[in-house]
Amino acid sequence: MLDRLLGNAQTKADLAAALKGQRLAGSILLVGEPGCGAGFAARCLAADYLYPQGGEGARQVMEGQSPECLEVEGEGASGQIRIERIRAIRREIQGTALSAGGRVVILYQAQRLNPASANALLKTLEEPPPGVLFILTADSQAGLLPTILSRCGVYDLAPISREECAAALVREKGISQGQARELSLLCGGKLGSCLACLESPRKESLALARQLTDLVAAREEYAAQVLAAGLEKDKAGQLLLLENLSALALATLYEPSLSPLKAQQCLELTQLAGETRAYLQGNGNTRLALTHFISRLF
Repeated sequence: MLDRLLGNAQTKADLAAALKGQRLAGSILLVGEPGCGAGFAARCLAADYLYPQGGEGARQVMEGQSPECLEVEGEGASGQIRIERIRAIRREIQGTALSAGGRVVILYQAQRLNPASANALLKTLEEPPPGVLFILTADSQAGLLPTILSRCGVYDLAPISREECAAALVREKGISQGQARELSLLCGGKLGSCLACLESPRKESLALARQLTDLVAAREEYAAQVLAAGLEKDKAGQLLLLENLSALALATLYEPSLSPLKAQQCLELTQLAGETRAYLQGNGNTRLALTHFISRLF
């Protein structure tokens, strides 16, 4: 299944060689920015480890339906991975595999482990049950305990080329080549981010970002403030809009036809959006954040 992962030829070759030579570490960390497909790569690796010949078992792993492949994600408003979930996984993997040659535990976004759950996981990684492969994903190595990192084989995942990304969007989603190229530029070759832009709520947020950049370029501050007022109490919506505005501004520097913003406006917008995101993430006032952000653009 690893051959289904686009780009990242060296990482795929290294993992495939380790699997074939039975040299794969008992704990693997796949590191990639959001949208680079670390979760998809984790399922591909799990399928190849459990079912090297493919078939129905591999399909179930890819679709998240395999009893041999246990998945762990953050929970609740905080999105943290809690110690109770790690303890439950430790109990479950003590049993034998059901039909495959082993078991896999995929732990998505391992940077969301809190100190207690990270230490509980560390104990399991130090003495893993035979035949159990742990696959962790993370946006970066920075948020993980050094002791966990030291027990993992680390593999990096990078964005794919914009051309390959656009071709995949046309092939998999049937969108026009123009839209596919625009999305690949906007998301910097991160196929997962491109796919998210085709779905709500990111699709609506991106449309709003485009409207706002048009108004900024036309120097229509009042209209921009009115447009942003709908997100006055929506912190998540504001953060997503700021993320999309930054992405659109940066992509415009690469391809000026993407928006009417001039280069200096793109740079200013990106800087201000970053500052406003940091303010919101620090529990800043959601009623004032976008108002102040937009006023500084004019």
